Amino acid sequence: MLLTAMLLAAASEPAAIVRVSFDRESEVAAQASGFADIASGRKVTADDPVRVASISKLVTAIAVMRLVEEGRLDLDADVSDLLGWRLRSPAFPDQLITLKLLLSHRSGLNDGVDYVLPLDARLQDVLTDTKAWDAENAPGTFFRYANINFPVIAAVMERATGERFDLLMDRLVLAPLKLDACYNWTNCREETAARAVVLYRAGAPVRDDNHGARPACAVLPARDGSCDLAQWQPGTNGAIFSPQGGLRISARGLAQIGRLLLGQGSVDGVTLLSPRSVALLEQPLWTFDGSNGDTGSDESTGMGNTGFYCSYGLAVTFLATTQKGCRDDVFGDGRRRFGHAGDAYGLRSGLWVDRERGTGVAYFATDVPADEASKRSAFTATEEALARDTKAAQR
Repeated sequence: MLLTAMLLAAASEPAAIVRVSFDRESEVAAQASGFADIASGRKVTADDPVRVASISKLVTAIAVMRLVEEGRLDLDADVSDLLGWRLRSPAFPDQLITLKLLLSHRSGLNDGVDYVLPLDARLQDVLTDTKAWDAENAPGTFFRYANINFPVIAAVMERATGERFDLLMDRLVLAPLKLDACYNWTNCREETAARAVVLYRAGAPVRDDNHGARPACAVLPARDGSCDLAQWQPGTNGAIFSPQGGLRISARGLAQIGRLLLGQGSVDGVTLLSPRSVALLEQPLWTFDGSNGDTGSDESTGMGNTGFYCSYGLAVTFLATTQKGCRDDVFGDGRRRFGHAGDAYGLRSGLWVDRERGTGVAYFATDVPADEASKRSAFTATEEALARDTKAAQR
């Protein structure tokens, strides 16, 4: 078994592949192949938790909408009022920043500064750096995908509730849906962390190599090396629990999120959102017109406008945009779908819903080469296969 695992790791195929398809009523099919942990020879299953990267943003947005329904948050209000400090673009100091702008990557923030912050950092200090801001385009006028938006969103959520972000996400989304999931392992059971899908690059572990236990420090330690979560203060550092990408959840759990959206906010007798809130999540707030945003960057070349992002809403991506320059149809069939993709530490993931057909798919693959290109879309060939072909996970 270990020899097979080593050969798999050395090959160009992903280390692990999982795909779950679903409809409004139930899971339709689940497939898994490869290894969650190459060193131990542990095979991957559809129930194993994985760091799903930016799909975390969509799940964060569901919690935001719950707080909006409770009247604790307002999508159109100045977030400075809750943060307790003034959040403004240095180049456009009169333009207020709202949750709607942060969720839709139109706030003027960009990833010119580090968004992975140590436990004792202050987000306010980080965002005084002019490199964190777009100096040319005013908030609300331009789309640029930026992870740093989500630590700000998490900080606003904490200030509105007085609750720690990871615990808040558990209360608002994960626990009601009975999902064995967490942000940054802090609120997952040790036996869940023991089943982590290890993330690899070229066969080498780069994330979540947990060795059968929850990490001793599940967040980035303070600058003195300490890892005492008792020093947490609401809204001071919204980056601690990685709201932009730190959700650990299984593909089967992601399918449950997809079914929640298909069910207009309800799934298996549990209601989290009103149909009106789901309709807001399904509303594009930005669509590429040729000049009003950056459609994504290619890490291997550093070039922008790859056509990956062409229509976006409240932490929701919309597929199959017909505008020239858009290459966002991972399925290759021209159908409108919504959801989110993930890309980090060699992992590629996706959660996509087809409202008209009432179907969807959740998938991930690990150790996908960074330079694996496709001529058809801005996605990788692995993602294209997982999106459209239920046999892809059997490779």
